[in-house]
Amino acid sequence: MQKASPKKAIRKAQHQLRPGKEYKMEPVPVTENDLLLPADKLAGKTALITGGDSGIGKAVALLFAKEGANIIILYLNEHKDAGETKAIIEKKYKRSCIIIPGDISKEAHCKSAIQKATKTFPVIDILVNNAALHYESKTLQDISTKQLEKTFATNVFSMFWITKAVLPHMKKGGAIVNTTSVTAYRGSAALIDYASTKGAIVSFTRSLSANLVIKV
Repeated sequence: MQKASPKKAIRKAQHQLRPGKEYKMEPVPVTENDLLLPADKLAGKTALITGGDSGIGKAVALLFAKEGANIIILYLNEHKDAGETKAIIEKKYKRSCIIIPGDISKEAHCKSAIQKATKTFPVIDILVNNAALHYESKTLQDISTKQLEKTFATNVFSMFWITKAVLPHMKKGGAIVNTTSVTAYRGSAALIDYASTKGAIVSFTRSLSANLVIKV
């Protein structure tokens, strides 16, 4: 007879106003694996990561820095999280890092952010479109037009705007990574608009890769 797995302790629920701050979480999420030894796989490269101040984006930023890359982080307004991530990159991994706050759901900001980034790093070797948001809604009627537009502008439109602005600064052999979700394939009853954006990201990525490979 198979033994039941031991029950894991359930942590106390935590609540924050948007956007959440990673430094306020208990415990603070683990974003590094110190057992993983660096191999200089990205030495001399520059990576731009949206939402790189915390969470998955932070983990990617730190790993890329460990592998030798300079880092550009685009984030909304979580200044303390972004500052702490920048400090780790510069002090622990001895790589350069610039952080650029602002709302990527606005096309003008996406353009200006890339202009600012490329003044310091004229060539961007890796683009990670990671930032996204979602709002839980019980029914389709609960999803307002304002929420729908904000979710698509942040999660999908920003990828178009940022990628368009980055491509002229990317050389042959560069890489573009777009973060999607399992909800793109299985859906989500409480995240209809969010899941729809993630499905759009899958199609955008496939279509963009087909388009760019023709031009190489």
